[in-house]
Amino acid sequence: MAAPPIPAAKPVIGDEEVAAAVRVLRDGRVVQGPEVAAFEQEFAALVEGRPCIAVNSGTSALQLALMALGIGPGDEVVVPSFSFAATANAVRLAGAEPVFAEVDPDTFCLDPDAAAEAVGPRTAALMPVHLYGHPAPMGRLTQLAQRHGLALVEDACQAHAAQLHGRPVGTFGDAACFSFYPTKNMHTLEGGLVVVPDEERARTLRLLRNQGMEQRYENEIVGANMRMTDVAAAIGRVQLERLAEWTQQRRRNARVLDLGLETGLVAPRAADGARHVYHQYTVRVRGGAAVRDAVQARLRAEGVGCAVYYPTPIHRLKPYAHLGAELPVTDRAAAEVLSLPVHPSLTPGDLDQIVAAANRAVAEAGGIR
Repeated sequence: MAAPPIPAAKPVIGDEEVAAAVRVLRDGRVVQGPEVAAFEQEFAALVEGRPCIAVNSGTSALQLALMALGIGPGDEVVVPSFSFAATANAVRLAGAEPVFAEVDPDTFCLDPDAAAEAVGPRTAALMPVHLYGHPAPMGRLTQLAQRHGLALVEDACQAHAAQLHGRPVGTFGDAACFSFYPTKNMHTLEGGLVVVPDEERARTLRLLRNQGMEQRYENEIVGANMRMTDVAAAIGRVQLERLAEWTQQRRRNARVLDLGLETGLVAPRAADGARHVYHQYTVRVRGGAAVRDAVQARLRAEGVGCAVYYPTPIHRLKPYAHLGAELPVTDRAAAEVLSLPVHPSLTPGDLDQIVAAANRAVAEAGGIR
């Protein structure tokens, strides 16, 4: 009997997560209760003690962060196009308009020079993405934001526990947003969280997520229902206890792949001072989209799960194509990237299989060696 395929991602839902969910269900306090408050306090340890506001998804986190900063109709937000659509969708949902800028070809994160060129008279914010778990160049982006009086919102949805020069992501901006979707480095089944530097803004976010009220029926502003459930928070608390262990395992797995892959595949490159947490281990396949797609098909045939994140850049998706952005570096990245398994459930045998299959696939597909 053939061995089961190696999955591209493997969310952990073990006995501890199940027990945590059952405990909350039996307690009966299931929405915006003590588990949510405890999860927020415990997650704060990852972001230098900054206030944390848990919500129902990473997209909600991004939207509410922009709203709390007063960004809306008439404003523009500079974002990378090489990201999940939620990055730009959140801008639109807040009433503003995304302006797309190029990414660095090595890290796939927002290029500060391109971001500077994209700043215009209506620009209100920069929203870099710590893509695939690699921190964006926050030093230069912070300087750019300060120079133009712009808000800085970190899309850290893929970068739990990533760091830049020893400083955790989520502590550079006026707000930062995390996602806890099941395939992320840690999850709450579904959920998100906003990090801000002060309690005044934290209170605004708590109002926005809860129909604009702190006390029942005493609505202070127009808000939404974007609360996190206590079931989700309880699962997140279990996951959070293992995040450091899982992060180290992801980094060890990435090192094995770094050493084993041959030159037809360009391994991820970490910038100086960056602590990459490998939400995805994303390589470039030399030779373009046709070779990349052939490599992907061959890997799947050999039982190695792999995926392309993201085959169509946001600026080419239907809701945004009319903006007419031309981003050749982004287009090339979308044609060449392929993400290999790196999750902490991989065994040494799995890693050996991934390396061998990837190297064979490149050779057979005609990639540049």
